[in-house]
Amino acid sequence: MALYEHIYMARQDVTAQQVEALTEQFKGVLEANGGSVAKVEYWGVKSLAYRIKKNRKAHFTLINIDAPPAAVAEMERQMSINEDILRVLTIRVEAHEDGPSAMMRKREDSDRDDRGDRGDRRGGGGRFGGGDRPDRAPRRPREDFGSNEGGQF
Repeated sequence: MALYEHIYMARQDVTAQQVEALTEQFKGVLEANGGSVAKVEYWGVKSLAYRIKKNRKAHFTLINIDAPPAAVAEMERQMSINEDILRVLTIRVEAHEDGPSAMMRKREDSDRDDRGDRGDRRGGGGRFGGGDRPDRAPRRPREDFGSNEGGQF
């Protein structure tokens, strides 16, 4: 059997318990068709980059699947019928990731310190700062751009 990582997004106005019930329903579909579920992770409600079916947020759930392609296709078919499911993504993988997924891992304090020193942000030299620009030649006066005899550019 093939290994898959499946993520689905549910509408923001359903409860977390309803999302768990949906997950159990889809696990049942997979198991009825000869597959199994290795891991389920509920990622919570997250903001979307753009509106999907009038929703700005969604419940995200990851399911690691070990099932034949027909079982995954049947699960995706039933998800497409369900009004509470906004989007699905299924990817075939060589091996499932051990431990928590990247979304569940906590960011360590050492990761934040790796950005380095950004220096003093106050003062000139920035986009609107009053620093000198040695990489640019001085501007020419407006008269040097040509004459405007007809009154139009």
